Amino acid sequence: MSQKKRVFSGIQPSGALTLGNYLGAMKQWVALQETHDCVYCVVDLHALTVPSDPDDLKKRIFDTAALLIASGLDPDRVILIIQSHVHEHCELAWLLSCTATYGEMGRMTQFKEKSEGKESVSLGLFTYPVLMAADILLYQTDLVPVGADQKQHVEITRDIADRFNRRYGPVFTLPEPFIPEAGARIMSLDDPTKKMSKSNQNPNSYVTLLDTPAAIRKKILSAVTDSGREVRYDPENKAAVSNLLTIYSRCAGGSIEDIEGMYAGKGYADFKKDLAAVVTDTLRPVQQRFEDICASGEVARVVKDGADKAREIARVTLGAAKERIGLVI
Repeated sequence: MSQKKRVFSGIQPSGALTLGNYLGAMKQWVALQETHDCVYCVVDLHALTVPSDPDDLKKRIFDTAALLIASGLDPDRVILIIQSHVHEHCELAWLLSCTATYGEMGRMTQFKEKSEGKESVSLGLFTYPVLMAADILLYQTDLVPVGADQKQHVEITRDIADRFNRRYGPVFTLPEPFIPEAGARIMSLDDPTKKMSKSNQNPNSYVTLLDTPAAIRKKILSAVTDSGREVRYDPENKAAVSNLLTIYSRCAGGSIEDIEGMYAGKGYADFKKDLAAVVTDTLRPVQQRFEDICASGEVARVVKDGADKAREIARVTLGAAKERIGLVI
């Protein structure tokens, strides 16, 4: 049995994956596969909280899995699954929903934000954290790579698991959030106070992993900047330029201090022009690998193998939970 700590994380196929997803999550996933036992998931069931065209959803699920592989995930070292291919996620979610409380769900920050101003929201959006808890707990997860904005979901997962364990007996590992020190939060190109998100209505607010060089250049050059012309990292007073410096550093691999030195005495124009080239060079191999994967049919094989491996773990956890709770198995 592996002595490595187990990592679980998921990503929604709710839109085109962005540079923020790549720098903030996917690169960390690739790094973690070197040192941890990793299960990564395209959480397609979570995407159903927002209505979408069925054909478009199928394509986004496929593209998301292909981009995860193209970004460097090795199917021989990680378990890569599509959530709906492992039915144990939904079964465990129901058991956990009978342990979670209405009040806990209503206090979730993301539910408040996503339901604000809407006449009605789906029940799925309200119970979203329970399914997320099931995703994590099903694999006896030790660490969950998340951004700071998702930490509350890991905390509620721990609360639900702890309550279940105390009520019925030990079944679940209590997971810990894993928040990288740097690069975990890439901000929007049009508003540095908001996280770069594929759900933003302004397509110029984010760079997608499949954007053409021309589109990348246009978006970077049109990104908002701060007053003055000094390329300096100062998140409090120069939030926009600081975000662009973070992107440059995460793509090029150099320190922010070195990048500041490169542009001492220069203005934003030179900096943004070079940044566009750096981002293009970073995404080019991912895009080429993506095209090769799509042409090869590799995705279908990888996610089938992943589901088979995941079920071996999932059925043990689900069986233990059902037995503890008193169901006849």
